[in-house]
Amino acid sequence: MGKKPRMDTNQHELGGTTEYTENTEVGFGGLVGDIREIISQARSLTRRSVNSLQVISNYLIGKRLVDSEPKGKERAEYGKETLKQLSAELTQEFGKGYSATNLEYMRKFYRTYNPCIKMIPQTSPEISKGQKPQTVSEELIVARIGQTLSAQLPLSWSHYLFLMGISNAGERRFYEIESANEGWSLRELKRQFNSSLYERLALSKDKEGVKKLSEQGQLVEKHADVIKDPLVLEFLGFEEHHRYSETELETAIIDKLEHFLLELGKGFLFEARQKRFTFDEEHFFVDLVFYNRLLRCYVIIDLKIGELKHQDLGQMQMYVNYFDRYVKLDDEQPTIGIVLCKKKKDSLVEITLPEGANIHATKYQTYLPDKETFKKQLEEAQAEWEATHEDFSAVKSKGGTTNEHE
Repeated sequence: MGKKPRMDTNQHELGGTTEYTENTEVGFGGLVGDIREIISQARSLTRRSVNSLQVISNYLIGKRLVDSEPKGKERAEYGKETLKQLSAELTQEFGKGYSATNLEYMRKFYRTYNPCIKMIPQTSPEISKGQKPQTVSEELIVARIGQTLSAQLPLSWSHYLFLMGISNAGERRFYEIESANEGWSLRELKRQFNSSLYERLALSKDKEGVKKLSEQGQLVEKHADVIKDPLVLEFLGFEEHHRYSETELETAIIDKLEHFLLELGKGFLFEARQKRFTFDEEHFFVDLVFYNRLLRCYVIIDLKIGELKHQDLGQMQMYVNYFDRYVKLDDEQPTIGIVLCKKKKDSLVEITLPEGANIHATKYQTYLPDKETFKKQLEEAQAEWEATHEDFSAVKSKGGTTNEHE
């Protein structure tokens, strides 16, 4: 490939830093040349993983495509035709992966993630003296900004293709953070999305809590943070109306323990099944015993395949008391008890358990939930919270009180 001619440059802002890109008037030849150079340089950086290289080069290609777009009404038609021609050129030289559809995904990728990228200024001696670079490629060198991009775009291209299909920015950011922090494969990301993990966690939080989910992912700071309601156990292979015993349910969970730990959430370690302890010469058996290393406490689970009864909660209270008094160490946190049941009445749980109890009744279901139903429930819960918050603010501004007993 011959030496590229000098090009005029326009200065613009990207992620808070100044970069120079080719003026769109240079034409299609310059666009092909720049993208060809991005791909060639990305392929030459053998020290980086293949996934990271693909994400970095696709982001830069998307950036170059957006930069090349003219202003005005002809933009859409220009983009469609340009992608067709560009696809033919790149496919001929680099092979598969550069169809018009894929190039459109790259452009969408840049538009979606550019607002989140914080670029480290990459200045050269020429630029610091106020001189423009000779060619566009000098400011598009993958080696210059690859490290910055790979740190902020840590997932695979397949992950980002799926994430771009999530329209809610907060929800998309949540799954992006959790995928990176927990090392989710694409299959696990899809499973967590289809099981409505974001909505299930958000339903138990106020508006600020939902905002934190979007900004920081799932935080485990107190025992209530590790409780999901419901748990989705579709991986056990039971149909919605399948008949099974508590022993069969327990055995299926142990057989799929890795999946069950992922569904439980962060920090869980498995210790035992049918953990026996003896009190007053009577033997008792706890179905499943876990330890949460983030909370530093035992988490014990009792399985009930029918509707929850107050006796089930009383039994769990006894189990928790035993672990707190005879099993946990002095520097460990109080034990958490979970009764995993098919059906429950919240009013029964509320009247049976004391306030602040470390015992929770959680429903489970053996099929994937209706995601739209969860979304509707979340919207209703947020609207109710906002209405309550507004009422509280109105009373407070008038010097009143929201306490009905005062």
